[in-house]
Amino acid sequence: MSDVLTRPLAVRHLEEGGRFTGYASVFHVRDGQADAVAPGAFARTLADARKSGVWPKLLWQHNPSEPVGVIERLEEDAYGLRLEARLLLDVRRAREAYALLKAGVIDSLSIGFEAVEARRDARTGTRILEEVRLWEISLVTFPANAAARVTDVKASDPWGLVLEGLRKAAAILRPSFSTVSPCKGASA
Repeated sequence: MSDVLTRPLAVRHLEEGGRFTGYASVFHVRDGQADAVAPGAFARTLADARKSGVWPKLLWQHNPSEPVGVIERLEEDAYGLRLEARLLLDVRRAREAYALLKAGVIDSLSIGFEAVEARRDARTGTRILEEVRLWEISLVTFPANAAARVTDVKASDPWGLVLEGLRKAAAILRPSFSTVSPCKGASA
């Protein structure tokens, strides 16, 4: 239980920016709160979310006043709770989070939950979470579960970034060009 396996962060250049994947929780890892999540602990939350269409929130650093995106896919696999999410790049904090993800500064995830069913391992003192009600998943600097990591960040197409930069420059320069008189001999 003390071995932590992590997967390296990969940044890929694709058309759609703001998307990332990772593990919000990894099974059988004792975290900084002396908790370990058991496989199947998220089953009811996932079933309820599929039924209602209401998914846990995607937050910045567990701050409920800073939602940064949407969870597009959430599932348990043999390793843990895997998510696919999209940052809402129209939101300032989401743009900042995206920049930090691409740079590898932020690479961790954490969950906000309520323990529904748990037991204490008498030998280790670890609280084994057998069922949790998941409220939110956060991008964080320091995760409680050291193996809960972002595994892939999909960056915008590099040419798309160049075009976006040119559009921004044109918007900044456009007002100054409107005050300049046309060159002699130029047709309008």
